[in-house]
Amino acid sequence: MRIDEKLTDYVVEQVVRLAKTPSLAGHTDEAITCVEQELDRIGVKHRRTGRGALLVTLEGRDTGNQRALTAHVDTLGAMVRELGKDGSLLFTAVGGYALATVEGEYVTVETASGKRLRGTILFEEPSAHVSKKVHDTKREFENMRIRLDAEVRTAKDLAKLGIAVGDYVHFDPRCEVTDTGFVKTRHLDDKAGVACLLGALKALSDAKARSRLTTHFLFSTSEEVGFGASAGIPHEVTELVAVDMGAVGKGQESDEYSVCICAKDSTGPFDYALRQRLLKLCRTHKIPHKVDVYPFYGSDAAVAVRAGLDAVTGLIGPGINASHNLERTHRKALAATVRLILAYVAEEK
Repeated sequence: MRIDEKLTDYVVEQVVRLAKTPSLAGHTDEAITCVEQELDRIGVKHRRTGRGALLVTLEGRDTGNQRALTAHVDTLGAMVRELGKDGSLLFTAVGGYALATVEGEYVTVETASGKRLRGTILFEEPSAHVSKKVHDTKREFENMRIRLDAEVRTAKDLAKLGIAVGDYVHFDPRCEVTDTGFVKTRHLDDKAGVACLLGALKALSDAKARSRLTTHFLFSTSEEVGFGASAGIPHEVTELVAVDMGAVGKGQESDEYSVCICAKDSTGPFDYALRQRLLKLCRTHKIPHKVDVYPFYGSDAAVAVRAGLDAVTGLIGPGINASHNLERTHRKALAATVRLILAYVAEEK
């Protein structure tokens, strides 16, 4: 199935739409609703799982082994853990990231009543004109604060605004699409993977295509905290491909212009035969691709297996620069990922 620029534009649009939709792990309903609305629009049936994920099932032509692809809508962020005596907020991480990657970030604090208040993550003594600590103090949660954009001087002032421990803190995505084809935004992990699944489903729906094997698409909701695909994938599935990111960086083969196929991550090697089939599909269809090893990476594929899914697994995704930071990819990588998903779904094996 051919992938034209129009479909790539669609995938980019979905990345932007999703990146701008808050969806911290544990609080993903807005993003799941966003995906639901898009599935309805393109005419794809779906259902919510008990944990609030979305499952799409494309019935195959026969009753052979079933397979699945998964991507996650949840992202990194923070949660209020203490109301500071000076009117600032102390916070704890949702997901894993280095504090240096969020220092200076604009955020939105969401209260239990739904009120949204703006603020900034800063070192507790952020001014170079006031303190020398700003230059060489290690950034740790104890010395980081959220400066709220409200007239607050005490913890009581914060409480009067309705702010409480447990409130979610959303990072600004800083989303931008350049005229050179780059997509720059936080949360490409894994909004890019979700958008690629939507692009593939749209192409399949438009073409009224039907594969030989029944194929499931799971949009999970808690991968960043380690248990996203532990439920929701049908037990009949014997092969699972996670669509997440390819980590671009020093010493890596991955780049921002290709679909990346992971040979091994922190949990161990992926299924060799499945990897060889994915590589063959890339070569046959002339899909730009890279093979890589990610030493500090885990995905929903490993989570599903740990939860008892009796299936072989693989991992693919667009190459993303500066993962869990100010991320960036290129439309070429998104297009290559959609092409591989469609080639895999169409595979007659």
